[in-house]
Amino acid sequence: MEFWSDSFGNMEKIPAEFAFGKYHPQTHVELCPNKNPHFAWSALPAGCKSLVLICRDTDVPSRPDNVNKEHITVPVSLPRVDFFHWVLVDLPPEPAVIEAGEFSDGIIPRGKPGPLGPRDTRQGLNNYTQWFAGDKNLKGNYFGYDGPCPPWNDELVHHYHFTLYALDIEKCPIEGQFSGPDVLNAIQRHVLRKGTITGLYHIYPDARLED
Repeated sequence: MEFWSDSFGNMEKIPAEFAFGKYHPQTHVELCPNKNPHFAWSALPAGCKSLVLICRDTDVPSRPDNVNKEHITVPVSLPRVDFFHWVLVDLPPEPAVIEAGEFSDGIIPRGKPGPLGPRDTRQGLNNYTQWFAGDKNLKGNYFGYDGPCPPWNDELVHHYHFTLYALDIEKCPIEGQFSGPDVLNAIQRHVLRKGTITGLYHIYPDARLED
């Protein structure tokens, strides 16, 4: 099973075109085009009937104490947790490509509609749903892809893992609104093979990879 992207290479920086926010010298962060990256695949395993694509950032600060605050930074040493940016299920094996901007092109305050998506797919809630829950202007259900926007004062370069799962079933066994962990639990016994591309992204200019 081959899985790749023309938008960025494995362990390379994700271009700002595919991010939610990027560095700004005066305001710390500014909004980006928020397009989904290009992806393609080949040599799927025999018996593959559908695909699942999940993107998660595994480097999100486990505590919000220092996040996006002036004159302090989020240290590299802080324990990290997952943040899901895209949960896509019921993706047909053909055509064997997702075009850049096909599933997301721009930022929609309060979130894109769902769970129904392009090509008769379904899309789960990403974690911007929780992130913006306390913001009266932005709170809502964020379905589908919304790109990277790590804290603008985070010393750590974040890893964004895009994983394509080949399943032996045509529909993911899950109903209603769902999250990344819901899907990972539901597909455990149906995964034939998987492939992962990891992109890097940061906003803080002096961010570094963990030693």
